[in-house]
Order: sequence, then C-alpha cells, then structure tokens
Amino acid sequence: MSAEDVALTLELAEDSMKKAINHLEVELTKIRAGKANPQMLDGIMVDYYGSPTAINQVGNISVMDARTISIQPWEKNMLQPIERAIIASNIGINPQNDGVLIRLFLPPLTEERRKDLVKRSQGEGEHAKVAIRNIRRDAIESIKKAQKNGLSEDAAKDAENDVQELTNRFIALVDKHLASKEKDIMAV
Repeated sequence: MSAEDVALTLELAEDSMKKAINHLEVELTKIRAGKANPQMLDGIMVDYYGSPTAINQVGNISVMDARTISIQPWEKNMLQPIERAIIASNIGINPQNDGVLIRLFLPPLTEERRKDLVKRSQGEGEHAKVAIRNIRRDAIESIKKAQKNGLSEDAAKDAENDVQELTNRFIALVDKHLASKEKDIMAV
C-alpha cells in the first residue's frame, strides 16, 4: 500500500464522516423547536392510490405563521390519506381538516417536552458520533493492514494521527450542531 492508498483511505473516511453529519442535520430538522418548519413533515409517507408517496409530493406545504403549517392537497380526495399519515407519523400534532386544506397547529412546548426534545437531539448526536467513531476504526484498521503490507511505521503513525484529527473535527461539529439545536429548543 502506497501513500496514495493512505490518502484515499483518509479521503473516504472524511466523505463518510460528512455523510454522518448530513444525516444528523436531516434528523435534527425533523425535531421541532417550537417554530413551524415544513421539514418536520419530511419522511411522512401518504398512501397515494396504493403507493407510499412523500407528503410534499401530494400537496403544497406552507408555513402560515410561526406556529401553523398548512397542507393544500392537489387532489381533494387526498385530504383523508394525508390526515391519516400525519396521525400515524407520531409527530405529536393533530391535523385540522376543514375540507379544503389541512392545518397543523403547533402547541407551545412545555418545559418537559423541551427536555424530551433535547434528549432526542442528543440521541441523534450520539448516533452520529458512533458512526464517526466506526469510520475512524475502519480507517485505522485499513492503515494497520497497509503497515503489514509494507507501509512504513512512521507513515502509518502519521496517517493514524490524521484520522484522529479528522475524527476530532467531526465530533466537534456534531457537538456544535447539538448545542445549536438545544439552544433552539430551549428558547421560549
């Protein structure tokens, strides 16, 4: 294994860590922080004539005010399936169907609910950290294997240090995202 292979290992590790951060960002947007956000509905699938379809593919989602989201279905007969999908998704909001559109009123968060949301955010952060540490482990194993196949000890040590620096950088990024989300959630 050559220096190029080590560089490739580092590059692959960094790409994978970036994906872990992107996943964390997506998961954190789904956790509501008191303000209405259409992304809270990402991942909710509606039964569209027998096939599961993303909610934003069957209607127009818009934020009416800080605590209200409206969903205007493109077809009237989709009101019921959208309503059922929101209830089944367990996001903790009851949809209000007025026969034309569906409104989601976000209740103000209680202190207890805020703490639960912070815990959920931290859980997502922990998943991201575990993913990053697993990527670090795989990269270091790859470097150790390379060392057995002729990579110099110094080069292997340098590469392992680079992997650790990368890991530290991405773990710090996870912590930064979590701190920001916690601040959002706890802001009254």
